[in-house]
Amino acid sequence: MNSSPLHSEVHENQKLKKILGVGFGIAVTIGGTIGVGILRTPGMVASQLGSSWLIFIAWVIGGIYALLGTISVIELGTMYPKAGGWYVFVRKAFGDYPGFLIGWSDWIATSASLASIAIAIGEFISVLFPELSYDIKTIAIIIVLIFAFIQWIGLKSGSKTQELTSLLKAIGFIVLVIACFLFGSHVNTTISSTVKIPNSITALFIGFVIALQSIIFTYDGWYSAVYFIEEDKNPGKNLPKSAIGGVLATIIIYILVNLGFLYVLPVSKLAGSIAPATDAAQSIWGNEGAKIITILSIVSLLGILNAVLLIATRIIYGLGRDGLFTTKISSVSNTGTPRAALLISALFSVLLISSGTVEILIGLSAFFYVANYFAGFSALFVLRKKEPDIPRPFKVWGYPWTTMVFLIGSFIFLIGDIIGDPLNSLFALIYVILSYPAFLYVKKINY
Repeated sequence: MNSSPLHSEVHENQKLKKILGVGFGIAVTIGGTIGVGILRTPGMVASQLGSSWLIFIAWVIGGIYALLGTISVIELGTMYPKAGGWYVFVRKAFGDYPGFLIGWSDWIATSASLASIAIAIGEFISVLFPELSYDIKTIAIIIVLIFAFIQWIGLKSGSKTQELTSLLKAIGFIVLVIACFLFGSHVNTTISSTVKIPNSITALFIGFVIALQSIIFTYDGWYSAVYFIEEDKNPGKNLPKSAIGGVLATIIIYILVNLGFLYVLPVSKLAGSIAPATDAAQSIWGNEGAKIITILSIVSLLGILNAVLLIATRIIYGLGRDGLFTTKISSVSNTGTPRAALLISALFSVLLISSGTVEILIGLSAFFYVANYFAGFSALFVLRKKEPDIPRPFKVWGYPWTTMVFLIGSFIFLIGDIIGDPLNSLFALIYVILSYPAFLYVKKINY
């Protein structure tokens, strides 16, 4: 099955505007990565490792892992600067059907994430305003529609919103870290006397694996900039700067946040906390600390929601333009917004919020995301052999070993998802089976 476009002609009203630069790329990477996970994950990591030095090392290793994934996806993105993300690379390497499968699973998972983020924002808002707690779904729907309207106006509106929300998020976390060191009371956190430290190589390995799973999940979103490569003014030069810059900024923020928590909380308390950020903030600001962390959580999630809606729109737009969905979805407004793609993405997320099926799809999303990574990085190996002469403005440092590390890691996590969640793995298999007749139908109507 060849991977030539089902529709090779691109009309003028289907072309995206090339107006984005490094600033947006960094903003969407930070915005698509840093969320409430960093406010909670440090507690779980501490419970597994029990030592501030081991905690620090684990977060650095997780950051390096994300960076290895980033440099691999940069090569793919600069080779094929087209909207759509993972499916573009998989389709080039393996053909139309694998591209269709990855593209649709990516869009469904992203839309489900959008719905769950909106619901989480609604829950945090209800904490600040308890009188609104009776209708969290309505709040979530309104938030999705507000951001859809902002992006409907145009690409500049959507991108500037991303830059603003990401900046506010970064400032919020930096303020939290500074407050920990300036106003918090320092405690001895080198080793906890009440948390069991791994006392053998085997125990240390198991503890690190469990901790790293949560850390790597918290770093998820490092690939966000690649979805907008077609809208970048100079993708060959800008994507390496924005993607690597965004990931490095995220690594620095994550490490600083952990150091801040460890400065004011003993490891024993950090390890026993499901909300370490709230505990740290309460040690600084007292009862107002919980409210401050709730506000920071809302700001963090708003940045992610805008980024995820932008991403979902580009996935379905790319699928439509390449003939893997109705081509009517691929129209672009004169302000640079794929409005039909934006509309269907927003409405699908609203439907998920209303129907209460978000949790089911979120369970599937974990499987889909890891499968996408595995397929995407497998594509890099295939394309190195299949198309050795195609221009590569950026080449992976240390190839093939750096990419192989990430590929093996993705495979391990994929197997872990299958073993750990067999029911959702079965649903994923059913999805794969049903996707093929859907692909044949789409192909038929587009020829």
